Amino acid sequence: MSTAATASPTPTASASPAPVFTIALLAFDGMEALDFAGPFEVFTTASRVHAKLNTSKTEAHLPFSKSVRVLFDVKCVAHTLGTVQARAGLRVLPDADFATPMQADLLLVPGGVVDRAMTCPDTLAWVQRMHTTSRWTASVCTGAFILAKAGVLTDQPVTTHWEDQADLQHQFPALQVHSGVRWVSADGGRITTSAGISAGIDMSLHLVATMADSHMQALGLDGHDLAERTAYQMEYTWTQQAPRLLTPTPAI
Repeated sequence: MSTAATASPTPTASASPAPVFTIALLAFDGMEALDFAGPFEVFTTASRVHAKLNTSKTEAHLPFSKSVRVLFDVKCVAHTLGTVQARAGLRVLPDADFATPMQADLLLVPGGVVDRAMTCPDTLAWVQRMHTTSRWTASVCTGAFILAKAGVLTDQPVTTHWEDQADLQHQFPALQVHSGVRWVSADGGRITTSAGISAGIDMSLHLVATMADSHMQALGLDGHDLAERTAYQMEYTWTQQAPRLLTPTPAI
C-alpha cells in the first residue's frame, strides 16, 4: 500500500512580541539635542538591561533575546517625515509624522528653541491628542512651554530650565513654577516636567522606575532597581532631587 507524502507546513517568521510601553518622542527644528537624545538613550538602554535580566541561559550568547518583550519602544515623531535639525545642528530622521496613527503610553516633549513649535497649530493639536490618550506625559526643559501652550499644563506644579522659569511664570501665571528641583510630577504622577537639558536624563530614569514598577514586580524586581541598573549601564550618576548649588551664569 502506498501512502502520499505529506508536505510539512512552510515555516513562518514569528512576530516579535509587542512592546510593553510605547513612547512618542516629539522632534522639531530647534530642539535641544540632549533634551531629545538623553531620554532616548535612557529608555532604549533600560530596554536592553531589562532584556538581559530576563534572557534565558540558552539565549545568553545572543545580543538580544527573541522571547522577551521590548520594555520601551521609542518612536520619534515630527510634523513630517523630513529631516529635523536640532539646535546644535544634529539631524534626526523621524519614525512617524503627525498623520501616523499611534497610541503611546508616554508622550515626551523636549525643549530647546520652542517659538515655532508653540505657534504651530498642527504641533499643538498633536500634543493635545496624544496627551488625551497617553497614560503619562512629560517634558524636558522648555518643552513645558509647549505643553502649557497646548493646554496640557494649566495650573499644576512645574519646572523648566533655570533661566526660563520667570518667563514660564509670566506667560502662564496660573502655573506653580518650582526652582531647585530636577523634576516635578503633578496630577498624581501623570504629568512630569524636568529642569534643563541633563535634568531630562534624571527625569527619564525616574519615569523608567515609575512605568516599569508593576511590570518588574512580577519578576522579583522593581522599577527603581531597573532605573539604577540603567544608570549604571550608562555610567551615569543619577541625580534625583538635589538642589542647585551653583550660582547661575548669565544666559548665553
